[in-house]
Amino acid sequence: MNYAIFRSEPIYTLNDLAQIGSHNKREKKAYNSNPDIKLELTKNNIELVPLNTKYVKGFHELTKEYKLEHDERMKTEREDRKRTYSQMLDKSKNVVADELLFTASPEFFKNMSNRDIQKWANTCMEFVYKDLGYKKEQVLHATVHMDEKTPHIHCVVIPLVRKLDKRTNTERYTISKKQYIRDNKHLSELQDKYWERLTNKGFKLERGIKGSDVEHQDIKEYKKQSRILGKQLDSTNNMLENAISDLEKNMESNKSILFDKDHVRVSKETFESMNNVIKISKKVNELQPKLETTIKKAEVYVNNYESLQNKNYSLNNEISNLKTKNNELKEENMNLKHYIEFILDIVREFFKKMLHIGNDKTKDDTANEVKEYYDNDYFDKSDVKYIAKNTTKEDELYNHIGYDKNKDDYEL
Repeated sequence: MNYAIFRSEPIYTLNDLAQIGSHNKREKKAYNSNPDIKLELTKNNIELVPLNTKYVKGFHELTKEYKLEHDERMKTEREDRKRTYSQMLDKSKNVVADELLFTASPEFFKNMSNRDIQKWANTCMEFVYKDLGYKKEQVLHATVHMDEKTPHIHCVVIPLVRKLDKRTNTERYTISKKQYIRDNKHLSELQDKYWERLTNKGFKLERGIKGSDVEHQDIKEYKKQSRILGKQLDSTNNMLENAISDLEKNMESNKSILFDKDHVRVSKETFESMNNVIKISKKVNELQPKLETTIKKAEVYVNNYESLQNKNYSLNNEISNLKTKNNELKEENMNLKHYIEFILDIVREFFKKMLHIGNDKTKDDTANEVKEYYDNDYFDKSDVKYIAKNTTKEDELYNHIGYDKNKDDYEL
């Protein structure tokens, strides 16, 4: 059975719009993350609504009146509330654009002529104009990708409308997807209309499985969360690298006086650098369970999509992208684990030195830090035993982990 497929994917920021534009217009030299794209076939792609510039530039052209209205309003706005047009768009809960995707089961396109594919694509665009209600000037770009396994349409629309602002009782521009697709129930009704329009034009297709868009909603949330997590990882890793670099520089400057027979000296700068490494390493550790949870979610989505694919229609591209993203996350996770182990080795040695050379307050603070690391599973019992051995905090820390040094048969 061949299925008619239509779905809608909101675009929330200008940066996301730029990335989607780069993909849809094939502006990259290679697509390693999607092996299904055959760039040698890109010349066969069909431009339904051409765009001769970048997506973001085209967006600004389509919404220039909205920008003028916004800029004028900002002239009388309080200083702490002033936002540039781009800042306002990116921080708004509304979308900046909506991507409409149209395709069908692979068998539907088998042996189909370019003329018939063009007819199918024109019917999809009729649906955009007549059923969804978009005007041609609201369509940023629409193209048929013929360089992947299954032909499909990417149609990016800007749902720019004028609405009554109840607060000021005036009409203002806004971008509102809900003016065209109110909710999931309405989307299901629109998918019925899409199928009816295709069948009325003579295309033999079945209506796609109702409710399958739930999986796509989950995927969008997953992608959003993975992007946030990726930014957190990059930021924290950079902070950690800088902290370690500062520590190494300070340790180097202390090299000549760091150790002798009776004492160890650590400068204030070095001590503060060590504490900074410890503080940031905790943040790295906090990201570990989030990363593993994200990986597990990706695996669930892949399995769900593969199951849906077997029952319904092809989702090869989505599955391939998910698998690639999941593999990248797994590699990131493995690197993070190695990094954490390296940092914990540094922290363990640092704590051990502090318990040997610090004053009473420093030793108290260090012992409390060791307990916190143990309680949060950053250290195991063998770590604590190694740090505490032959220090004034030995009994206190052994007691905290339940270790009796007088029992020979105790195993850590």
